[in-house]
Amino acid sequence: MSKDSLVKGTLILTLAALVARALGVVQRIPLVYLLGDIGMAAYGIAFNLYSVLLVVATAGIPSALSKMISEKTALGRHAEADRIYKAALWFAVCAGVLMTVLLYAAAPYFANSTLNPQAALPIQAIAPALLLFPLIAIMRGYFQGRRMMMPNGISQIIEQLFRVVTSVALAYLLLSHSLDYAVAGASFGGVAGSIAAAAVMLYYAMRLKQSDRRERSAEGADAAAAESAGAAASDQPLTFKAIYAQLFKLSVPIVIFSMTVTLIYTIDSSIVTLLLKDQFGEHAAREMLGILAGRAQSLAGIPIILAVALSQSVVPIISSAYSQKDMKQVSDQTAKVLQLSILTGLPMVLLISLGARSINGFIFANPAGSLIVDAYAPPIITLLTVSAMFQIVMQTSGAVLMGMGRMRPLVLSVILGIAVKLAGSYALAPYWGIYGIIAATALCFIVMAWINLAVLRSAVPFRVFGLRRWLSLAATTALICLIGYGLEQMCVAYIHPFGSERWDDMVQALIICAIIGAAYPLLLFLTRVMTLHDLQHLPGPLRKLAKPLLVRLGRTTQQEKR
Repeated sequence: MSKDSLVKGTLILTLAALVARALGVVQRIPLVYLLGDIGMAAYGIAFNLYSVLLVVATAGIPSALSKMISEKTALGRHAEADRIYKAALWFAVCAGVLMTVLLYAAAPYFANSTLNPQAALPIQAIAPALLLFPLIAIMRGYFQGRRMMMPNGISQIIEQLFRVVTSVALAYLLLSHSLDYAVAGASFGGVAGSIAAAAVMLYYAMRLKQSDRRERSAEGADAAAAESAGAAASDQPLTFKAIYAQLFKLSVPIVIFSMTVTLIYTIDSSIVTLLLKDQFGEHAAREMLGILAGRAQSLAGIPIILAVALSQSVVPIISSAYSQKDMKQVSDQTAKVLQLSILTGLPMVLLISLGARSINGFIFANPAGSLIVDAYAPPIITLLTVSAMFQIVMQTSGAVLMGMGRMRPLVLSVILGIAVKLAGSYALAPYWGIYGIIAATALCFIVMAWINLAVLRSAVPFRVFGLRRWLSLAATTALICLIGYGLEQMCVAYIHPFGSERWDDMVQALIICAIIGAAYPLLLFLTRVMTLHDLQHLPGPLRKLAKPLLVRLGRTTQQEKR
């Protein structure tokens, strides 16, 4: 099984994540219709709490494992890599059992503490998924360290497919019994997804084991002698105790960083009703939480898909280069990953933010005719999606620091970021309501991104863009916003072909997204944010599509050099 480059690995994970995210959004459409925003609030609480405990259960070990495996294989120490993997698997089994019991037992207490007691049953329904997901996460971390992204991508898609089908089917069947049981059935979809994903990972693990056996037997005595020499040069014997000590030394900062977004969303699930009930009433506050957890968080998660894929791809590459003291590659990869994350994340942020009203109306609709949904859903989606731009920079810069082993700054950025989030939420909610809570989320991401970039610049020289390109990118963004605002006003006034609100919203969303989606790359070339030289960083199909356009615009290689 061959290794994947940064671009190829990122492309595989991005496509898989896009499909999985699309399936997740598709899942929310019938769930919002079946459960309503009150039911989605309970579902969101269960899912966010489960996500936090999943990160804790794996303790950041997948990323730490990826880093250690990539370093060992780069140095030819395959036996040590295998033993590290075995130790991590045993940890996953124990952590899965412990966290499942903890989540199931604590469900009623946590649900009552958030003033959403109906969330207890869905929390308990999703708890068994924690038995398998730590194991799945460890296996994904191992394949990531071996720079093989296809197993991870396929397992994500299969997991989400089984989750969607099971969630919707059980919610529909159990709704006749009660809303609480329907929400629990929707949560249980996570268990079905975990079983399917585990089956996929086991299949690829068996294939890789056979491939390794063939390759190592073919290499013969020379490889065995080299590995023995490498093992002899090791500073300490590779016992399970030594492995766990090194894993936890790396993984504790990683888990703190990795759970930041999930923790922020869980904080929102816990405090939105408490902070807004006096201002709007408890029922309206729950509806706003349902909009935030059931609609906005799912859409705002789309722009960060590539950033997550880049993060997973770049950690083993940076780790391998850093362990061999190849600082030029570290610098080049740092600049490349930040450029890709910004240039590819920004258009998705703009598309969703500018088309929030029509996208929300088409995907989720408003079957209950709630005035809260009509008034608050579009701006909540817009603001949370805008904050995702800062999350993208935070995510990718943090991944580079992980690859370099700079863990202490990651912990510092998370501590300060969460402190800003909590202080900002309590300070701004009385004045701006739900928008103040979202503004606090954006401030959290800004603080974390600033700290990460400052530490990176002190460790390795890199440049994302020059001043001229930053100004050109700002001009492109401003023009896109003006175009989007004009399209929104035109659609509201004139585009009503079906006379049905939902289908009219579909047409309006398609118009806005199509025009903005076409205008963004064109403006990038016209303002020379993107040039012919940058095309070498794109996957082959995109490079072939973009190069003729750039040549027609007169941006030749010779002009760029001048």
